[in-house]
Amino acid sequence: MARTAMVVVDMLNPYKHADAEPLERAVQPILPPLAELIGRARSRDDVDLIYVNDNYGDFAATRDDLVARALGGHRPDLVAPIVPPADCSFLPKVRHSAFFGTPLEYLLGQLGTDTVLLTGQVTEQCILYSALDAYIRHYSIMVPPDCVAAIHRDLGLAALRMMERNMSAEVTAARGCLT
Repeated sequence: MARTAMVVVDMLNPYKHADAEPLERAVQPILPPLAELIGRARSRDDVDLIYVNDNYGDFAATRDDLVARALGGHRPDLVAPIVPPADCSFLPKVRHSAFFGTPLEYLLGQLGTDTVLLTGQVTEQCILYSALDAYIRHYSIMVPPDCVAAIHRDLGLAALRMMERNMSAEVTAARGCLT
């Protein structure tokens, strides 16, 4: 049976950094389709929901710490709708790719995953690098453009084109995912 892992990347963001303003503007419109897609993933037995989030250099930070920091940050309204449910996997990361320095590859293998559905932020950084790492590990890739946020719109669009062309990613709106 085919299995999909929906990976939500870096959405627990306190929005206290140099690129926060353009990212905030890009995140706002992706929240409704992303929250709806998370709900759809949770309702399916063949989809595993996995959150992977930057630990911002705090290697003692727990899932609860990262959630609390994000909710206590500059834009809790951009965090509250997509807080990770207690029953889903949560992996802290330290660099751009959701695979780098995390047990994601091992987890996907244990789950029998064949497709990685990437959502979150930042399209031209963490989503792109995670897609490349998924591709070189022979996973099929899906990226709903209405569920990823870019700091620089032009670079985000270029990253989506690269994922589609160079990594055979299926770039389709959230309504076309998990149908």
